[in-house]
Amino acid sequence: MAGFPAQNQDFEMDVRESFGNIALMSTLGAALVRVSPGEVEIALPFRAELTQHHGFMAAAVLTAIADVACGYAAMSLMPAGASVLTVEYKVNFLAPAQGERMVARARVVRPGRTVTACAGDVFAVIGGQERLVATMLATLVQAGGERTASPAEGKDRTCHPAHEHGTNRPLRKARPWCVCRGRGLRARLREMTGFAR
Repeated sequence: MAGFPAQNQDFEMDVRESFGNIALMSTLGAALVRVSPGEVEIALPFRAELTQHHGFMAAAVLTAIADVACGYAAMSLMPAGASVLTVEYKVNFLAPAQGERMVARARVVRPGRTVTACAGDVFAVIGGQERLVATMLATLVQAGGERTASPAEGKDRTCHPAHEHGTNRPLRKARPWCVCRGRGLRARLREMTGFAR
């Protein structure tokens, strides 16, 4: 159990609604099984159309359900209106993925003011027995959600209210490394990733 408090009392409804809008998950046939603060479980029936040349579930499919599970585990701890973007992940494939279904379980390792670290495991289920087939460590950034800006927009912007983790402490100026500093989240992400539009 993650043991982190949710900032949004409607986190489960928001996560389920958002999951329902992901075309990739519906195309794969994945289902959101469980949502709790900082934890998410996704199940995917084994289908031949999702296998690679040896008949095992494709690595890309395992990665997709693990990544989405990590994303929603992070989102479950964020303020109302927030969503997430994956900025990095590392995945290890530990065994051939074959069974009746795949189950991805993700949990928040460390929630942050802007960046959250999550871990996810994917299990192959055969006859009620689970076998660990992949494990992921992911870094996610908060997108959207409640924000507060100073009257001089673009100057001395303050960080997200979530940065104070629900306390009554006054907001501070954004730190130099904060993605919400200055020009806004999208501009900072473009700068960080090298994509210019």
